[in-house]
Amino acid sequence: MALDSGDVAWVIAATALVMIMTPALGFFYGGLVRRKNLVSTIAQCFAIFAVVSLVWALWGYTLALGPPFNEFIGSLTDFGLNNVGSAPNLGYSSTIPELLYFAFQLKFAAITPALIIGAFAERIRFKALLIYIVLWTTFVYVPIAHWNWGVGGWLKSLGVIDFAGGLVVHTAAGVSAVAAALVIGRRKGVERLDSRPNNIPYVILGASVLWFGWFGFNAGSALAANALAVNALVVTNLAAAGAAVSWMLTDWVRKKKPSAVGI
Repeated sequence: MALDSGDVAWVIAATALVMIMTPALGFFYGGLVRRKNLVSTIAQCFAIFAVVSLVWALWGYTLALGPPFNEFIGSLTDFGLNNVGSAPNLGYSSTIPELLYFAFQLKFAAITPALIIGAFAERIRFKALLIYIVLWTTFVYVPIAHWNWGVGGWLKSLGVIDFAGGLVVHTAAGVSAVAAALVIGRRKGVERLDSRPNNIPYVILGASVLWFGWFGFNAGSALAANALAVNALVVTNLAAAGAAVSWMLTDWVRKKKPSAVGI
């Protein structure tokens, strides 16, 4: 089938929106940690995006979403983006190039490990983080993505629907964050530390950009400029608004006044 220019334009825009969510996480987490760790926390998110981009291009995409080896993992047929070009991959979309689908999915692969670093902020060396990101992306994210989204994935074959990463992104990141926090342990001398956010404007900036980027994350997952994308966009905004108001009211009840971080 022919490419649809409207779908292509929308998914390109959505891809850009999802991209800015990873550095936005850096500002969000950076504003919450101690001042001495502000820059390193932001830098970690940028580094994660760069490292995962290369991993995804070389072997991540083909193992997750390329031609299946079996129901648990893809093959290396598309290693290094071999065979990935301007033609659509009918297993995912008939109206956008597969190369664009690769780019869109790359942003999901990048933000997922970035979500995890909030669980061990200030407690991991940069070199160890980079090694962890490569291994986690390869051995955790990639198989789960294939199970849910890949052609022939076992969960997909069972009828599981993961529209925008509820399992692949958020469940995987959440479980991994808990595991990492348990292994690394609590901060040393935590009783003596000032745990107040060091830069509330950065927290607000990060949250605002994340809210903005989420329109691309969720509505872009329709992979088309259609009614489904519009519905996802509206639901995303209402869900974010509801969460903000709920946390604001909770903060108000607990502390007798609302706070910027509480929202």
